[in-house]
Amino acid sequence: MTSPPGSNFGMDVRDVDRYVGQRLVYAEFWDPCNATDIRRWVQAMDYPNPLHWDEGFARASSHGGIVAPQSFTVAMDYGHGCHPSCVGKIPGSHLIFAGEEWWYYGTPIRPGDKLVQERSFAGYKLADTAFAGPTMFADGDTLHRNQHGALVARERATSIRYLVEEAAKRAVYGKQNRAPRQWSQAELDEVARLRLAWILSNREGISPRFESVRVGDTLPRRVIGPHSRVSFALECRAHRQNIWGTWRWNAPAGVTDPALDDAGFAADMSYDFEARKIDPRQGDGLHHGPSSGHINAEKGEKVGMGGVYGYGSSMNAWHTDTVAYWAGEQGYIWHSKTQFRKPAFEGDVTYVDGEVIEVSKDSPWGLPVVKVATRMTTQDGDTILKGTATVSLPL
Repeated sequence: MTSPPGSNFGMDVRDVDRYVGQRLVYAEFWDPCNATDIRRWVQAMDYPNPLHWDEGFARASSHGGIVAPQSFTVAMDYGHGCHPSCVGKIPGSHLIFAGEEWWYYGTPIRPGDKLVQERSFAGYKLADTAFAGPTMFADGDTLHRNQHGALVARERATSIRYLVEEAAKRAVYGKQNRAPRQWSQAELDEVARLRLAWILSNREGISPRFESVRVGDTLPRRVIGPHSRVSFALECRAHRQNIWGTWRWNAPAGVTDPALDDAGFAADMSYDFEARKIDPRQGDGLHHGPSSGHINAEKGEKVGMGGVYGYGSSMNAWHTDTVAYWAGEQGYIWHSKTQFRKPAFEGDVTYVDGEVIEVSKDSPWGLPVVKVATRMTTQDGDTILKGTATVSLPL
């Protein structure tokens, strides 16, 4: 945590301070996941790796059946993985995702698994940004264990908490600065051609040998989009949290969970947990709540985003899945880190490019690894994400 840059910083963060270092956000799914949950996830992320949806292909693989992609871990969590970075009330604020860092521990997620999370608020830094002036960059940590107690993953999520009025005034993403791109049929045909070429680049899941990989090797280019309200809605629904009745609060006796408290968001951008008991739409994250601006243009404009826009958790999944597809069935991502530069907006197409930037025979994981850097850009060349992933490959 750092102090505001000057006494007139303009953001009241006093309520946030009391949660630094505290365990919080006690939410748990009722049921284990199933193969359909995994299929729904890869469909929404447009990740057609047959290992995760094609039962016949998966049974013939070394996994012996459907297995989840590593990106699916976030769909087994409450709040898109971001919630422990959003605690305490900041009046007049809203939130967008800033990035994710993941450590994986070699435990796959399969149908029938149930994850249990331990969440804590790590702290924050304050900055003056072009987007919204006074801005908080807040970190939240989550440990994921399965029903056997095995450690699956650890995530550090970073959120951006900002003042809505100031963001709207600056209008960096204002609708007057951009409109959804309209694509010709010829352009859409080219997008489809690139998409199919990427699918065919490693549909059999063959892993490159570690000895054959060199610094400077590039991954096949992937294309996702054009993004639309339909694709954003599918992404939202792929998170198990957003399906009615899938989770419960389970705070220990005597513990007040700050996830239930007012975060300072506008009334029409907040969950109504009491109303949710009768009308589940009030808490499903699509029709109501802080993420409803992703498909509601008026709400998106109100929080300074200029209209509907995509999910940070989806961009992180695109990064992870792209590297995993190249790494094949015997590859495994041990560490991943992404920084979100801009959202994916309605009408945009996202291009994902990757390059091997490091090859190491020794690593903290006790086996040879390669590091891949990814970059996501729009049709206009704007960078929306930069990331790295550390991957083991067969020798």
